[in-house]
Amino acid sequence: MKLFSCQSCGQVLFFENTHCESCGHRLGYCTETSRLLALEPASDENGWLAVGEGVEAPSRFLCTNAEYDVCNWLVPEGSTDALCVACRYNHVIPDLTKEGNQELWRRLEQAKHRLFYSLLLLNLPMPTRSENPTGGLVFNFPDDPENGQGKVMTGHDEGVITIALREADDAEREKMRVEMGEHYRTLLGHFRHEVGHFYWNILVRDAGNEEACRAMFGDHTQDYGAALQQHYENGPPAGWQENYVSSYATTHPWEDFAETWAHYLHIVDTLQTAVAFGVAVSPAVAKDGSLSQTFNFDTYAAASFDELLVAWPPLTLAVNALNRSMGQPDLYPFVVTPIIAEKLRFIHDLVHGLPLTPVAPAPQ
Repeated sequence: MKLFSCQSCGQVLFFENTHCESCGHRLGYCTETSRLLALEPASDENGWLAVGEGVEAPSRFLCTNAEYDVCNWLVPEGSTDALCVACRYNHVIPDLTKEGNQELWRRLEQAKHRLFYSLLLLNLPMPTRSENPTGGLVFNFPDDPENGQGKVMTGHDEGVITIALREADDAEREKMRVEMGEHYRTLLGHFRHEVGHFYWNILVRDAGNEEACRAMFGDHTQDYGAALQQHYENGPPAGWQENYVSSYATTHPWEDFAETWAHYLHIVDTLQTAVAFGVAVSPAVAKDGSLSQTFNFDTYAAASFDELLVAWPPLTLAVNALNRSMGQPDLYPFVVTPIIAEKLRFIHDLVHGLPLTPVAPAPQ
Protein backbone atom coordinates (compact mmCIF):
# COMPACT_ATOMS: atom_id res chain seq x y z
CA MET A 1 0.00 0.00 0.00
CA LYS A 2 1.29 3.41 -0.97
CA LEU A 3 1.69 6.31 1.42
CA PHE A 4 -0.18 9.48 0.53
CA SER A 5 0.25 13.15 1.41
CA CYS A 6 -2.20 15.95 2.04
CA GLN A 7 -2.31 18.44 -0.86
CA SER A 8 -3.08 21.21 1.63
CA CYS A 9 -0.39 20.79 4.28
CA GLY A 10 1.86 17.92 3.17
CA GLN A 11 0.96 15.68 6.12
CA VAL A 12 1.57 11.96 5.53
CA LEU A 13 -1.74 10.15 5.00
CA PHE A 14 -2.75 6.52 5.13
CA PHE A 15 -5.24 4.67 2.95
CA GLU A 16 -8.08 4.51 5.50
CA ASN A 17 -7.79 8.14 6.69
CA THR A 18 -10.98 10.20 6.41
CA HIS A 19 -9.55 13.50 7.67
CA CYS A 20 -6.08 15.02 7.70
CA GLU A 21 -4.92 15.01 11.32
CA SER A 22 -2.84 18.14 10.69
CA CYS A 23 -5.09 20.57 8.80
CA GLY A 24 -8.46 18.88 9.23
CA HIS A 25 -9.39 18.61 5.55
CA ARG A 26 -11.85 15.91 4.59
CA LEU A 27 -10.19 13.18 2.50
CA GLY A 28 -11.44 11.01 -0.32
CA TYR A 29 -9.74 8.28 -2.34
CA CYS A 30 -9.91 8.93 -6.08
CA THR A 31 -9.88 5.72 -8.12
CA GLU A 32 -9.13 7.54 -11.39
CA THR A 33 -5.79 8.82 -10.08
CA SER A 34 -5.11 6.34 -7.24
CA ARG A 35 -4.66 9.30 -4.90
CA LEU A 36 -6.08 10.31 -1.54
CA LEU A 37 -7.39 13.83 -2.14
CA ALA A 38 -7.80 16.66 0.37
CA LEU A 39 -11.29 18.12 -0.08
CA GLU A 40 -13.11 21.33 0.71
CA PRO A 41 -16.84 22.06 0.30
CA ALA A 42 -17.90 23.38 -3.09
CA SER A 43 -19.11 27.00 -3.08
CA ASP A 44 -22.69 25.93 -3.77
CA GLU A 45 -22.41 23.36 -0.94
CA ASN A 46 -23.14 20.65 -3.49
CA GLY A 47 -20.29 18.18 -3.25
CA TRP A 48 -16.57 18.75 -2.75
CA LEU A 49 -13.62 20.25 -4.59
CA ALA A 50 -10.13 18.80 -4.45
CA VAL A 51 -7.63 21.22 -2.94
CA GLY A 52 -5.60 22.83 -5.72
CA GLU A 53 -7.96 21.99 -8.58
CA GLY A 54 -9.64 25.40 -8.74
CA VAL A 55 -13.28 26.46 -8.52
CA GLU A 56 -13.88 25.64 -12.19
CA ALA A 57 -13.27 21.95 -11.56
CA PRO A 58 -16.36 19.73 -11.34
CA SER A 59 -17.64 18.86 -7.88
CA ARG A 60 -16.73 15.49 -6.43
CA PHE A 61 -18.96 13.38 -4.24
CA LEU A 62 -18.24 11.01 -1.39
CA CYS A 63 -19.70 7.52 -1.55
CA THR A 64 -23.09 7.29 0.15
CA ASN A 65 -21.63 4.80 2.59
CA ALA A 66 -19.41 7.56 3.99
CA GLU A 67 -22.35 8.53 6.19
CA TYR A 68 -21.91 5.20 8.01
CA ASP A 69 -18.15 5.81 8.35
CA VAL A 70 -17.37 2.63 6.40
CA CYS A 71 -16.02 4.19 3.18
CA ASN A 72 -13.72 7.10 2.28
CA TRP A 73 -13.81 6.70 -1.51
CA LEU A 74 -15.08 9.20 -4.04
CA VAL A 75 -17.66 8.44 -6.69
CA PRO A 76 -15.90 8.52 -10.09
CA GLU A 77 -16.37 11.75 -12.03
CA GLY A 78 -19.33 11.60 -14.37
CA SER A 79 -20.88 8.61 -12.61
CA THR A 80 -24.61 8.65 -11.87
CA ASP A 81 -24.15 6.06 -9.12
CA ALA A 82 -24.22 7.29 -5.52
CA LEU A 83 -21.83 4.55 -4.48
CA CYS A 84 -18.10 4.29 -5.11
CA VAL A 85 -16.50 1.64 -7.29
CA ALA A 86 -16.06 -0.74 -4.34
CA CYS A 87 -19.39 -0.26 -2.56
CA ARG A 88 -21.58 -0.66 -5.64
CA TYR A 89 -20.77 -4.39 -5.62
CA ASN A 90 -22.49 -4.91 -2.25
CA HIS A 91 -25.74 -6.88 -2.21
CA VAL A 92 -26.27 -7.85 1.43
CA ILE A 93 -24.87 -5.71 4.23
CA PRO A 94 -25.18 -6.37 7.98
CA ASP A 95 -28.30 -5.39 9.92
CA LEU A 96 -27.25 -1.98 11.23
CA THR A 97 -29.99 -1.92 13.86
CA LYS A 98 -28.07 -4.61 15.75
CA GLU A 99 -25.51 -3.23 18.18
CA GLY A 100 -21.93 -3.67 17.04
CA ASN A 101 -22.76 -4.55 13.45
CA GLN A 102 -21.70 -1.18 12.04
CA GLU A 103 -18.20 -1.63 13.44
CA LEU A 104 -18.02 -5.16 12.02
CA TRP A 105 -19.16 -3.83 8.66
CA ARG A 106 -16.47 -1.13 8.81
CA ARG A 107 -13.81 -3.81 9.25
CA LEU A 108 -15.23 -5.79 6.32
CA GLU A 109 -15.25 -2.70 4.12
CA GLN A 110 -11.68 -1.76 5.03
CA ALA A 111 -10.53 -5.19 3.87
CA LYS A 112 -12.74 -5.12 0.77
CA HIS A 113 -11.52 -1.66 -0.24
CA ARG A 114 -7.92 -2.87 0.02
CA LEU A 115 -8.89 -5.74 -2.25
CA PHE A 116 -10.42 -3.34 -4.79
CA TYR A 117 -7.36 -1.11 -4.58
CA SER A 118 -5.32 -4.08 -5.86
CA LEU A 119 -7.83 -5.18 -8.49
CA LEU A 120 -7.97 -1.67 -9.93
CA LEU A 121 -4.19 -1.26 -10.04
CA LEU A 122 -3.88 -4.64 -11.76
CA ASN A 123 -6.56 -3.53 -14.23
CA LEU A 124 -8.49 -6.75 -13.76
CA PRO A 125 -12.01 -7.16 -15.20
CA MET A 126 -14.79 -6.66 -12.63
CA PRO A 127 -18.12 -7.33 -14.36
CA THR A 128 -21.07 -6.28 -12.23
CA ARG A 129 -24.21 -8.36 -11.75
CA SER A 130 -26.08 -6.11 -14.19
CA GLU A 131 -23.37 -6.63 -16.81
CA ASN A 132 -23.26 -10.40 -16.22
CA PRO A 133 -26.43 -11.58 -14.42
CA THR A 134 -25.16 -15.15 -13.97
CA GLY A 135 -21.53 -14.54 -13.09
CA GLY A 136 -20.94 -10.90 -12.23
CA LEU A 137 -19.22 -9.97 -8.98
CA VAL A 138 -21.31 -9.26 -5.87
CA PHE A 139 -20.68 -9.34 -2.10
CA ASN A 140 -22.85 -10.52 0.78
CA PHE A 141 -22.02 -9.92 4.46
CA PRO A 142 -24.74 -11.82 6.39
CA ASP A 143 -24.90 -12.55 10.10
CA ASP A 144 -25.64 -16.01 11.46
CA PRO A 145 -29.36 -16.77 12.03
CA GLU A 146 -30.52 -15.60 15.46
CA ASN A 147 -32.38 -18.86 16.04
CA GLY A 148 -29.07 -20.71 16.12
CA GLN A 149 -30.01 -22.88 13.17
CA GLY A 150 -26.71 -23.26 11.38
CA LYS A 151 -24.05 -20.72 10.51
CA VAL A 152 -23.33 -18.65 7.42
CA MET A 153 -20.52 -20.15 5.36
CA THR A 154 -17.88 -17.95 3.78
CA GLY A 155 -17.43 -18.86 0.13
CA HIS A 156 -17.92 -18.14 -3.57
CA ASP A 157 -20.63 -19.24 -5.97
CA GLU A 158 -20.57 -18.00 -9.58
CA GLY A 159 -19.51 -14.47 -8.72
CA VAL A 160 -21.37 -14.24 -5.40
CA ILE A 161 -18.83 -13.82 -2.60
CA THR A 162 -20.16 -14.35 0.90
CA ILE A 163 -18.10 -13.33 3.92
CA ALA A 164 -19.71 -14.34 7.21
CA LEU A 165 -20.08 -11.31 9.46
CA ARG A 166 -18.54 -13.16 12.41
CA GLU A 167 -15.22 -13.19 10.51
CA ALA A 168 -14.97 -9.47 11.33
CA ASP A 169 -14.99 -10.32 15.05
CA ASP A 170 -11.32 -10.78 15.96
CA ALA A 171 -12.04 -13.19 18.82
CA GLU A 172 -14.33 -15.37 16.68
CA ARG A 173 -11.90 -15.41 13.77
CA GLU A 174 -8.98 -16.37 16.02
CA LYS A 175 -11.07 -19.14 17.56
CA MET A 176 -11.82 -20.52 14.10
CA ARG A 177 -8.18 -20.18 13.09
CA VAL A 178 -7.06 -22.30 16.03
CA GLU A 179 -9.86 -24.86 15.63
CA MET A 180 -9.04 -25.33 11.96
CA GLY A 181 -5.30 -25.50 12.52
CA GLU A 182 -4.53 -22.55 10.27
CA HIS A 183 -1.34 -20.51 10.46
CA TYR A 184 -3.02 -17.48 8.96
CA ARG A 185 -6.62 -16.27 8.87
CA THR A 186 -7.50 -12.63 8.19
CA LEU A 187 -10.37 -10.69 6.68
CA LEU A 188 -8.21 -9.47 3.82
CA GLY A 189 -7.03 -13.03 3.25
CA HIS A 190 -10.66 -14.16 2.93
CA PHE A 191 -11.44 -11.49 0.35
CA ARG A 192 -8.35 -12.28 -1.68
CA HIS A 193 -9.01 -16.02 -1.56
CA GLU A 194 -12.68 -15.84 -2.53
CA VAL A 195 -12.05 -13.39 -5.37
CA GLY A 196 -9.49 -15.92 -6.60
CA HIS A 197 -12.36 -18.31 -7.27
CA PHE A 198 -14.14 -15.54 -9.17
CA TYR A 199 -11.08 -14.94 -11.34
CA TRP A 200 -10.68 -18.65 -11.99
CA ASN A 201 -14.06 -18.33 -13.72
CA ILE A 202 -13.14 -15.12 -15.56
CA LEU A 203 -9.49 -15.64 -16.48
CA VAL A 204 -9.29 -19.42 -16.67
CA ARG A 205 -12.64 -21.02 -17.53
CA ASP A 206 -14.11 -18.20 -19.62
CA ALA A 207 -10.78 -17.22 -21.21
CA GLY A 208 -9.87 -20.68 -22.51
CA ASN A 209 -7.02 -21.31 -20.06
CA GLU A 210 -8.33 -24.46 -18.37
CA GLU A 211 -5.74 -26.79 -19.88
CA ALA A 212 -2.83 -24.59 -18.86
CA CYS A 213 -4.29 -24.22 -15.37
CA ARG A 214 -4.90 -27.98 -15.08
CA ALA A 215 -1.29 -28.63 -15.98
CA MET A 216 -0.18 -26.38 -13.13
CA PHE A 217 -2.73 -27.01 -10.37
CA GLY A 218 -4.17 -30.43 -11.20
CA ASP A 219 -7.48 -31.78 -12.49
CA HIS A 220 -10.24 -29.45 -11.31
CA THR A 221 -12.95 -31.80 -12.61
CA GLN A 222 -12.48 -34.16 -9.66
CA ASP A 223 -15.42 -34.21 -7.24
CA TYR A 224 -15.12 -31.11 -5.07
CA GLY A 225 -17.43 -32.30 -2.29
CA ALA A 226 -15.61 -35.59 -1.95
CA ALA A 227 -12.24 -33.83 -1.94
CA LEU A 228 -13.40 -31.45 0.78
CA GLN A 229 -14.70 -34.31 2.93
CA GLN A 230 -11.45 -36.20 2.53
CA HIS A 231 -9.46 -33.14 3.56
CA TYR A 232 -11.43 -32.57 6.75
CA GLU A 233 -11.38 -36.26 7.64
CA ASN A 234 -7.74 -37.04 6.86
CA GLY A 235 -5.95 -33.70 6.73
CA PRO A 236 -3.31 -32.71 4.17
CA PRO A 237 -0.95 -35.32 2.68
CA ALA A 238 2.50 -35.82 4.17
CA GLY A 239 5.06 -33.37 2.82
CA TRP A 240 2.43 -30.99 1.47
CA GLN A 241 4.57 -27.95 2.35
CA GLU A 242 6.81 -28.63 -0.65
CA ASN A 243 4.00 -28.26 -3.18
CA TYR A 244 1.29 -26.08 -1.61
CA VAL A 245 1.26 -22.64 -0.03
CA SER A 246 -1.16 -23.83 2.68
CA SER A 247 -2.70 -27.05 3.93
CA TYR A 248 -6.10 -25.92 2.65
CA ALA A 249 -4.63 -25.60 -0.84
CA THR A 250 -4.22 -29.40 -0.87
CA THR A 251 -7.99 -29.87 -0.76
CA HIS A 252 -8.73 -29.44 -4.47
CA PRO A 253 -7.13 -27.69 -7.49
CA TRP A 254 -9.71 -24.90 -7.19
CA GLU A 255 -8.57 -24.22 -3.63
CA ASP A 256 -4.92 -24.46 -4.64
CA PHE A 257 -5.54 -21.80 -7.28
CA ALA A 258 -7.47 -19.53 -4.89
CA GLU A 259 -4.87 -19.84 -2.12
CA THR A 260 -2.06 -19.12 -4.57
CA TRP A 261 -4.01 -16.18 -6.01
CA ALA A 262 -4.49 -14.71 -2.53
CA HIS A 263 -0.82 -15.23 -1.77
CA TYR A 264 0.19 -13.39 -4.93
CA LEU A 265 -1.87 -10.38 -3.83
CA HIS A 266 -0.28 -10.58 -0.37
CA ILE A 267 3.17 -10.40 -1.96
CA VAL A 268 2.43 -7.58 -4.41
CA ASP A 269 0.75 -5.33 -1.86
CA THR A 270 3.25 -5.97 0.94
CA LEU A 271 6.17 -5.24 -1.37
CA GLN A 272 4.48 -2.02 -2.46
CA THR A 273 4.25 -1.04 1.20
CA ALA A 274 7.96 -1.80 1.61
CA VAL A 275 8.71 0.46 -1.38
CA ALA A 276 6.55 3.23 0.09
CA PHE A 277 8.49 3.13 3.36
CA GLY A 278 11.88 2.83 1.68
CA VAL A 279 12.60 -0.50 3.34
CA ALA A 280 16.07 -1.93 2.78
CA VAL A 281 17.19 -5.27 4.18
CA SER A 282 20.94 -5.65 4.59
CA PRO A 283 22.07 -7.45 7.75
CA ALA A 284 25.80 -7.04 8.34
CA VAL A 285 26.29 -10.69 9.30
CA ALA A 286 25.16 -11.88 5.86
CA LYS A 287 28.42 -11.03 4.16
CA ASP A 288 27.48 -12.86 0.95
CA GLY A 289 24.59 -10.48 0.36
CA SER A 290 22.06 -13.33 0.37
CA LEU A 291 19.73 -11.46 2.74
CA SER A 292 20.29 -7.99 1.29
CA GLN A 293 17.61 -6.33 -0.75
CA THR A 294 16.27 -2.88 -1.51
CA PHE A 295 12.79 -2.22 -2.84
CA ASN A 296 12.33 0.44 -5.47
CA PHE A 297 10.02 -0.69 -8.26
CA ASP A 298 6.30 -0.66 -9.06
CA THR A 299 5.23 -4.07 -7.78
CA TYR A 300 1.83 -3.87 -9.45
CA ALA A 301 3.40 -3.22 -12.85
CA ALA A 302 6.30 -5.68 -12.55
CA ALA A 303 6.81 -7.19 -15.99
CA SER A 304 8.59 -10.23 -14.62
CA PHE A 305 7.68 -12.29 -11.58
CA ASP A 306 11.40 -12.69 -10.92
CA GLU A 307 11.51 -9.09 -9.61
CA LEU A 308 8.98 -10.00 -6.93
CA LEU A 309 10.53 -13.37 -6.19
CA VAL A 310 13.98 -11.89 -5.53
CA ALA A 311 12.67 -9.10 -3.30
CA TRP A 312 10.28 -11.20 -1.22
CA PRO A 313 12.39 -13.64 0.91
CA PRO A 314 14.70 -11.08 2.58
CA LEU A 315 11.70 -8.92 3.52
CA THR A 316 9.78 -11.83 5.05
CA LEU A 317 12.78 -12.93 7.07
CA ALA A 318 13.15 -9.41 8.43
CA VAL A 319 9.49 -8.92 9.38
CA ASN A 320 9.38 -12.36 11.02
CA ALA A 321 12.41 -11.43 13.13
CA LEU A 322 10.75 -8.14 14.09
CA ASN A 323 7.59 -9.96 15.17
CA ARG A 324 9.54 -12.44 17.26
CA SER A 325 11.29 -9.54 18.99
CA MET A 326 7.84 -8.37 20.10
CA GLY A 327 6.89 -11.85 21.30
CA GLN A 328 4.53 -12.34 18.38
CA PRO A 329 4.30 -15.29 15.98
CA ASP A 330 5.80 -14.99 12.52
CA LEU A 331 4.05 -12.40 10.39
CA TYR A 332 4.75 -14.60 7.36
CA PRO A 333 4.43 -18.29 8.38
CA PHE A 334 5.02 -19.64 4.86
CA VAL A 335 7.86 -21.00 2.75
CA VAL A 336 7.97 -20.34 -1.00
CA THR A 337 9.50 -23.49 -2.48
CA PRO A 338 10.44 -23.75 -6.18
CA ILE A 339 7.13 -25.49 -6.98
CA ILE A 340 5.09 -22.86 -5.12
CA ALA A 341 7.10 -20.14 -6.86
CA GLU A 342 6.10 -21.53 -10.25
CA LYS A 343 2.46 -21.52 -9.22
CA LEU A 344 2.80 -17.89 -8.15
CA ARG A 345 4.50 -17.13 -11.46
CA PHE A 346 1.50 -18.67 -13.25
CA ILE A 347 -0.82 -16.29 -11.37
CA HIS A 348 1.43 -13.34 -12.21
CA ASP A 349 1.42 -14.22 -15.90
CA LEU A 350 -2.34 -14.79 -15.86
CA VAL A 351 -2.98 -11.42 -14.19
CA HIS A 352 -0.74 -9.56 -16.63
CA GLY A 353 -1.94 -11.37 -19.74
CA LEU A 354 1.45 -12.98 -20.35
CA PRO A 355 1.97 -16.38 -22.04
CA LEU A 356 1.25 -19.21 -19.61
CA THR A 357 4.04 -21.75 -19.24
CA PRO A 358 2.76 -24.43 -16.83
CA VAL A 359 4.83 -27.22 -15.35
CA ALA A 360 3.63 -30.65 -14.26
CA PRO A 361 1.79 -30.43 -10.91
CA ALA A 362 2.58 -32.45 -7.83
CA PRO A 363 0.68 -35.76 -7.45
CA GLN A 364 -2.79 -35.22 -5.97
